[in-house]
Formats: sequence, C-alpha cells, structure tokens
Amino acid sequence: MAPATVAAALIITTLGAAVPATAATPVGDTARALPGTHPEWATPQADAGAADAAAPATARIYLAGRDASGLAALAQAVSDPKSPSYGQYLTSAQVQAKFGATPEQVKAVTDWVSAAGLTVSASTAHYVQVAGSTAAMTKAFGTGFHNYRTADGTHRAPTADAKVPASVSDAVLAVSGLADSIHKNVSSATSVREAEQRLNAAAKLAGPDKKDPATLPTVATCSEDGYGSKTAKGAPEGYEKNEPFAPCSYIPSQLRKAYGVTDAKVGGKGARVAIIDAYGLSTMEQDANHFSTLHGDQPFKPGQYTEYVTPDKWVHEAECGGPAGWAGEEALDVEMVHGLAPDADVVYVGGNSCYDEDLYDAMAKVVDEHLADVVSNSWGEIMHGKSGDIDPAVVAADNQIFQLGALTGIGFTFSSGDCGDSSPGAAATGVNCEADTNQAQADWPSASPWVTSVGGTALQLNDKAGRYGHEVSMGDLRSVLSADQKSWSPMPGKFYFGGGGGVSKDFAQPWYQQGVVPDRISRTAADGTASKTPLRATPDIAMSGDLVAATLVGFTADGAYSEGGFGGTSVSAPETAAMFANAIETRGGRALGFANPALYDRAATNAFHDVDDNAVHTKRGNVVDLGVVNGALKVRLYKIGADFGLSAAGGYDTATGLGSPGKGFFKSFAIKK
Repeated sequence: MAPATVAAALIITTLGAAVPATAATPVGDTARALPGTHPEWATPQADAGAADAAAPATARIYLAGRDASGLAALAQAVSDPKSPSYGQYLTSAQVQAKFGATPEQVKAVTDWVSAAGLTVSASTAHYVQVAGSTAAMTKAFGTGFHNYRTADGTHRAPTADAKVPASVSDAVLAVSGLADSIHKNVSSATSVREAEQRLNAAAKLAGPDKKDPATLPTVATCSEDGYGSKTAKGAPEGYEKNEPFAPCSYIPSQLRKAYGVTDAKVGGKGARVAIIDAYGLSTMEQDANHFSTLHGDQPFKPGQYTEYVTPDKWVHEAECGGPAGWAGEEALDVEMVHGLAPDADVVYVGGNSCYDEDLYDAMAKVVDEHLADVVSNSWGEIMHGKSGDIDPAVVAADNQIFQLGALTGIGFTFSSGDCGDSSPGAAATGVNCEADTNQAQADWPSASPWVTSVGGTALQLNDKAGRYGHEVSMGDLRSVLSADQKSWSPMPGKFYFGGGGGVSKDFAQPWYQQGVVPDRISRTAADGTASKTPLRATPDIAMSGDLVAATLVGFTADGAYSEGGFGGTSVSAPETAAMFANAIETRGGRALGFANPALYDRAATNAFHDVDDNAVHTKRGNVVDLGVVNGALKVRLYKIGADFGLSAAGGYDTATGLGSPGKGFFKSFAIKK
C-alpha cells in the first residue's frame, strides 16, 4: 500500500442479471444449507420482485476434498517447530492424492448440476464452474432469485440460503457467485503526491498569487543524511519548534543495512518468492533492472525473474483500473523483493482481474505448481460493510489454499491495510480507506490464521548508509500550510494514513499466538466486543511502510520511466517476504513454510525490534515538501506514530505485532552445521 502505497480493498456490488421469483425446487430431504449465500442486503424491504428466469447466471462450486480436519492438523504439524513433523512437507501431488477431491466426488457434482440444466464451463482440482439460466440455478440450489434495490442499483440474489443435496454435500466446500455482488480487491500503489491529488481531487490548487516565504525552498527537499538531518527553516512551528524535513525516499541498500541483511551477508540464495497482483506490467523486468542499476545494485540474472500473465484473459479492467492501475503496486512488490533479497528467484503471477476469484486462481497456481517458497500479496478487503459481509465462500476457499500451501512448505504474507483499525472514524479522513466499512475490523485475507499478517512502521535511519535508528507505528496525522503560510491547519492534524491491524471477531486465536498475545488484547474484538475465548490478533510482524518515510520505486508509465516515493503495508509485505527468503538461505535452502509458529517462538527476543511508540524519544513532526505545484508552495506537516485506533507498545500489539526484524533475526533461523 504506498507513501501512500495502498492495497486497500473494497467490496463493490456490480449490476447483475435479473432472476426469477419462482418457488425453489427441492433438492432433497436432507439438503445442506450454505450459510451466507443469501446476502444481508437482500431484505424484504428491498425486494423488487422476481428475477428473470431466462437470464444467464454463473457460480463457482468449491470442492471440499477429503478429510478437511486432517488437512488442517497436518498443515499445523509441519509448520510448528515444536512438532516432530516440522518441515516434513509433502509434494503437491502427494497433497492432492491425500486431501484432494476424488474423481467420484467431482463426478457427483457435475452430474448434479448437469441434471439441473447447468453447464460446466471450467473445472480445476479445487472447483467446478457452472453456467446456465437463473431457472437452472433455482433448480440446482433450491432457492428462488429476486432483484433487490440497493444504494448503487438493483441486484440479484437468492431469496434464501442455497442448498446442496445430500448426495454431494460432503464434496462441496462452498459456493460463490449466486448473488451478483462482487468482492473486489483494489491495490493502488500511490505516492505522497498522488495521495494529495486523490484527497484534493475536487479542489483546485491555489494559483501563483500568494508569495512563498523566502526562507522555504521552492524545490522539493528532504532529509538525506538520516532522520532530522535537515530542518525545515522558515516553516511555522508545528509539534515542535524546528520540525525536520521528512526523510528522502529509501533505496534497497539502506533497507538492507537497517534490517541486518547487509551484516548477515545473505541475499535469499536458494529461495523463490512469488508475487501476486492483478494484470501485469509489460516492462517489469526491464524496469526492475534499470532501477537496480541506477541505485548501485545488481539487476536480475538471466532466468532469475519469471512471470505468468495472460493478457488475452484479462477482465474487469474498467472496474479494477486495468494494468496501468496496478503497475505501481507490481513494480513496488518486485523491486522490494529483489532489493532486499537480491539472490532470490522472483516469480510474478498476475491475476486476470482484481476480483476475488481471479486472485484465488493466481494463488492456486502458485500452490499447485509449487512456484515459490514464499508468496507476497499486497491486496485485501474489509470483511464487514454497510453493504454486507464478505462472502463466506471466499474465506473458506482461501483458507483451504493457505493450508494446502503450508503443507507443501509455502507461506503467504499479506499486507494488513492502510486504514488503521478500518473503522468508520478512520475512513472519514483516511486516504486509503474503504468508505463502506461499518465497524473497526481486521482486513481479509490478512486476518486469516493461516497467513502472515504484515503491519507497517515509520523507520527512521541514523545516516545515509541506512544505519538503523528507531521505528514507531505507521500512522500519520496531516496538516496543511495555512493560506497566510504562518501556521498549520488543522492542528493537530487529522488522521491520513496508517497501518492496519486489530483483533478479528471472525477467527479463534490460532495455536501459535497462545501465551504470546495477552488476554487483554485477544479477548476484545476490534469493534470493542468482548469475547469469552481468545481471538485472532493482527498483524504478526511489521516493517517499514510509512508514507512519510517512503520507499523509492521506478517503473514505466505512458512510455516513460520515472521514480517516486511509495509507502504503506504494500511496501511492508514484500519486504517481509524478502526477509523470509533471506532466512531460507540461512537454513541452507530449506523452506520456511508457514512462518507464524516460528515467528511467535521468537517473541521477546533479539530476533525482533519491539516497536514501542511510548519508548521512543523523537521528533514526531515531519515536513513533507512537494515544492511549487501550479504556482503554489505545497508543504504538509505529518505527525508520525499516530495510527487510528491502534498503537505500538511493549510486547505484542495490534499496530506492529511482534515488532520488526531485529539484529538476531537471521541468526535465529540459521541451521548449525
């Protein structure tokens, strides 16, 4: 997510086909209902009548496979350093043979939908895609379909939860697509300048009629030689008398030094990192090589970078922003992984859109073909919104893929979001928030107990070389230079950008957090609801990502290569994936797999910097100078370490998790020879 790098996700409802209001056809005396397939927004008050029975419709039936509880148990065993099965991963073929759907299960599903008049349009090891009329959907799933009025139009949905017959009940994990609401993941890697443009999209910049203070530069400037090395002379008093200019955007060599990669003399040799975004940038390898060369690093070796993109299958480009809209995120992810783990192989897998099903397909490809050891993802979405909750089929299918990955030695990192606690309060002023949110919450897929949730920090360096100084939580309050240029407004500033996190009310506390995450945290959900039992807390780990302490990224847009500062947990997630790749090198190339159990085993050791907002004595104000834009001096004041609803404190916290990788991180993973 970026200096303002965003990977903030939204739930969007798209216009869909009208469906008939006919009575549902029974599917069997012991049919199993699928909770959540009748969405919350499909209320009697919003009912606009029966949908067109002849209208086309599609659905995806996810396959349960065999022994779901056994899959979860074995995935835990191979991931837990305390287990005798730790590191004894299976091949993809072995996993499919042991836990995958049987030919008999697949045949039962296809026979069932075919008998209802549906056509199988696609089939994989994980799902059966079907298409047909709404009437056929009614016959197959035992529910009618109506149109419902919503704030953004009329949409089709089942009149009740769908059902599957007893004959296929054990074969079906979940069904998605029966309602025409689409969960869309939007990841906009945004620079500080772009974030300002987004916030002020409806307002014109002031003209050149105001005289700039002579003591303030008219060309953008920043602190080059470490945090606070350049004072913003001439700027009004902010949180302190002499506010520093924000740091210049960091380059990979500085981050390697700060997080111990340089001193450990590692580079991810023997590891493979996959990156998943939507679409693909045609100049990605060329841009990454150019960026590396410009900043003193080695470009990719022949064969070190591979990409899987299918432009002829790209869909929903208007809704998702198309390749151009995802170019910054892709470049950020690739250049961060290569920059922090320069010897690791990098595999880019582009989803055919930003919709859940297409990103799921990209994840499944990585797992099924074992394309990598670590998978970096800088996208996500809220789970609860005014328009309804996330489709439970998305959660079930994703978690199954994460477990299959863990069993084969593949770990997933996900950015935790850029909207603090993702509450309506944060969304009111946050630049990378989802307006649909109706409560404080942990985002998906970051909230999954089967992924590494990555939060953000504001990293401050002691010098230009990258010597580590300190970190606070990623969270910024923003003020604007007043019209008379003598003060900041408002003061203190309003929440603008902050790392995601919080306790998810949707998942029980995973085994690896027991004894590490305090009850005072785990028994209170992000929305304030008390829980009798501990819950899943996020994030697990954090790294540099604040938009004020930005990271430099370069890529080609409109035929020209350019560079700019980016930030957000979209930076933090690939940084963390790169650190895992480096840890794999210290393990002699042995896969780390699902890393969380190993991370929590290292809690409160020098493997982590314990980020504590209260323990750091630092100037919290940072002046961001964008120079003269359209004739007006564009200067902002940000207060760092001010996340919305979250804060970093000693021990585990919901702003930075266990902390950021410390000086003992790599040594703790080293295998003694």
